[in-house]
Amino acid sequence: MKRVLITGAAGFLGSHLCDRFIAEGYHVIGMDNLITGNMDNIEHLFKLKQFEFYHHDVSTFVHVAGDLDYILHFASPASPIDYLRIPIQTLKVGSLGTHNLLGLAKAKNARILVASTSEVYGDPLVHPQPEEYWGNVNPIGPRGVYDEAKRFQEAITMAYHTYHGLETRIVRIFNTYGPRMRVDDGRVLPAFFSQAIQGKELTIFGDGSQTRSFCYVDDLVEGIYRLLLSDCSMPVNVGNPDEITIGEFAEEVIKMVGNGTVSYHPLPENDPKRRRPDITKAKEILDWEPKIGREEGVRRTYEYFKTVVPTV
Repeated sequence: MKRVLITGAAGFLGSHLCDRFIAEGYHVIGMDNLITGNMDNIEHLFKLKQFEFYHHDVSTFVHVAGDLDYILHFASPASPIDYLRIPIQTLKVGSLGTHNLLGLAKAKNARILVASTSEVYGDPLVHPQPEEYWGNVNPIGPRGVYDEAKRFQEAITMAYHTYHGLETRIVRIFNTYGPRMRVDDGRVLPAFFSQAIQGKELTIFGDGSQTRSFCYVDDLVEGIYRLLLSDCSMPVNVGNPDEITIGEFAEEVIKMVGNGTVSYHPLPENDPKRRRPDITKAKEILDWEPKIGREEGVRRTYEYFKTVVPTV
């Protein structure tokens, strides 16, 4: 049985990855410091012999006994509400944490996949964003702690690949949604659903004309799984190119929930105006593209949020 270490295992994406690798017959070692993760996301796995969990901060030395075949590094705050609250920890997990896990991968002769982000493109001047685009990032702006942590993560990962010959994979993740997102996540989909379910105004920052491209979590996990097992060491975008304005998305949520109005607020500094992945490489290299449309994915996510959002 092959063994895989998944950091950030109790988080939204990490927990879904744990499920996928268990289903594929792997022995999964989950690791999380629970700063933003939730044990409820992986509670169902503790009864399984092929799952074990370590409460640990990967920014400090990481040791795992026995052989490791793969490492998936998904430990990091991922929403602005989190990385603005804990900026130093965000920078450390992208730098020190990545360094520790690359060292572990080298010691275990394991392949490592690191979770990068569309945020490396910043507020893009090229649309849609291909992997060759270097980005438009303000390194000292409020979002810089996350953007630059991920950009450094990519740089040190490629350095380990070129200097040490380590087998590395880099996935650039675009906006993803689905069950197990935190109610207080701060990102647009949890915010809209929480507000609509509670009968509050949906908060739109700016005039609502900024765009995002939402990918359902099952599609994302499939893309990540294929990338890990591929021969591609260069960064690959994984996301859904179906672009929509935030204003239009608010209307879709209001229609699905059956009530709601919107209110407008100033756009945060350096907030990207447009976001859409060019997934040409994912199609060619991984034979991957998203299968779940936004209507179906949002409906599934709404069913989940109805069970976790407190009514007022």
